[in-house]
Amino acid sequence: MVKHMVLWSFKEELSPEERKAAAAKIKEGLQGLVGVVPGLLSATVVTEPLESSTHDLCLITELDTPESLKAYAVNPDHLKVATFVRSVTCNRAAMDFVME
Repeated sequence: MVKHMVLWSFKEELSPEERKAAAAKIKEGLQGLVGVVPGLLSATVVTEPLESSTHDLCLITELDTPESLKAYAVNPDHLKVATFVRSVTCNRAAMDFVME
């Protein structure tokens, strides 16, 4: 099993209301890819981090194989959501790893 984790910060210019709306849209979009993108087993988007956090959003996904992760990255349904995510976020950090 492959874990794919991504952290983002919202762009500074977004108001609190815009951040809340964007977080809900991102959560719905990314979690909605389960069952749509082949090999994507689960997706969780954390939108309410503790104050000690350095980022505003966290995506935690599980995929069945490294090949599925590569396919997920270029999947058209994923790219639609990712385009919106990039429009409202910055400071992206990611980590991919195999769980045994």
